[in-house]
Amino acid sequence: MANIFRTFVVSAAMAVCLSAAPATAQTVRLIYPQAPGSSGDALTRLIADRMQAETGQTVIVENRAGGSGRIALTSVKTAAPDGSMLLLTQMAPMTLFPHVHKSLDYDPVKDFTPVAQVATFTFGLAVNNDIPVRTPGELLAWLKANPGKATFGGPGAGGLPHFFGLLVGRAAGVEMTFVPYKGTANSLTDLISGQTPMVVGLASDLVQLHKDGKIRVVATGDRERFPDLPDVPTFAESGIDIVGRGWFGVYAPANTPPTVVERLNKSIVGILQSPNVKQRVTALGLRPTGTSAAELAEAQKADLDRWGPVIKASGFSLD
Repeated sequence: MANIFRTFVVSAAMAVCLSAAPATAQTVRLIYPQAPGSSGDALTRLIADRMQAETGQTVIVENRAGGSGRIALTSVKTAAPDGSMLLLTQMAPMTLFPHVHKSLDYDPVKDFTPVAQVATFTFGLAVNNDIPVRTPGELLAWLKANPGKATFGGPGAGGLPHFFGLLVGRAAGVEMTFVPYKGTANSLTDLISGQTPMVVGLASDLVQLHKDGKIRVVATGDRERFPDLPDVPTFAESGIDIVGRGWFGVYAPANTPPTVVERLNKSIVGILQSPNVKQRVTALGLRPTGTSAAELAEAQKADLDRWGPVIKASGFSLD
């Protein structure tokens, strides 16, 4: 009898979710593909808390780390397309991994429905204080004159900092060597001591050390200057065609009905337009956005196309 009752409850819940009626009692699981403690995790929890407060739904954050995010993406890929399970992820699994991995157990375009981009973040390139460069132009000139020292560190291999640094080397006409670290903090320790001459990392992670004079951030990678580093130019404004900006986006499983996507998008965009939320997201070193589903799809396609040739030219693969 218990099994029959359980089957009836599950079937009834699915029927409610798929109907046109509002799913106010529906529990939403927001999957984040990394361990707790990062700015992305804090962003996910902030959005989940506000969604729960504003919709009356129970919104649970689940950290599903492992496999460079692939475990999380696979679980969302196979979830019911009813808005009950969503993915909040950095851009890498949706734009870089198809080029880095020879085979994936998900298709970032076919297996997911874009809902909204929620925030962007930018990278910076910092040098040890003994490196005699202060501008992007001086950096490229120094690299050309010292190709044997064209080494940079950063968090992990196969991520955006890795390939962003390779773009810098390409602009200078030298082959950069990437040294992967377990997190930005370890790379910055070696940067300060002079063990590595350069580091590429999140601009927000570089701010305090730059202000304290322990390292020097030479350039940031967005088209506009990073607000917390107003004295640091961008590569773009210096006439160097290098852009290193990442983003976080929310996705649903493929075939999620447009009405559900529209409802979710409206909720998320409304949350990100709140002055309090904007302030808290900015404090994480991120720039809140809140785009349409179509704009997220366009950003994903642009980065898929943009980073593919860079990764291919590097010859890098994780398989």
